[in-house]
Amino acid sequence: MLVGEAPGRNEDLQGEPFVGAAGQLLDELLGSIGIARDEAYIANVLKCRPPGNRDPKEDEIDSCKGYLREQIRMIQPEVVVTLGNFATKLLVPTEMGITRMRGQRIEWWLGATLIPTFHPAAALRGRPQVRTDMEEDFALVAQALNDRRPAPEAPDPVQSSLGLS
Repeated sequence: MLVGEAPGRNEDLQGEPFVGAAGQLLDELLGSIGIARDEAYIANVLKCRPPGNRDPKEDEIDSCKGYLREQIRMIQPEVVVTLGNFATKLLVPTEMGITRMRGQRIEWWLGATLIPTFHPAAALRGRPQVRTDMEEDFALVAQALNDRRPAPEAPDPVQSSLGLS
């Protein structure tokens, strides 16, 4: 599960999160770890676009956080990736900014692992290091998912030797 900040103009018009350039980058990052977009649930802290695409206000976040909590409870994700400061600060009670929070694995609510990273829009603003950091963070997502998958059972040597496997 990925959690962003709020719908942008295109997202608000289409009713789908991350459909613009930031969404294309997000699709690339997911693809780099073998996850198709339709295999991930994408949500936002706010459910509608703030006027003028400004930062969300505290009362707007408070109005929407119950919906996000219910989405998370219903989805029961193994890994939650917070995209940017607003999602991270809502889901991890901290005043620390995303630059210091990113790249960590945090054992979180409902047994999920939470991994903070930058919002994809930040990587599109001409700062190549942000994209590199995001690639590292998504590798951490892949590792967290692999750590949660049970190892395949080894065949029973007795059954194998008797031809029963």
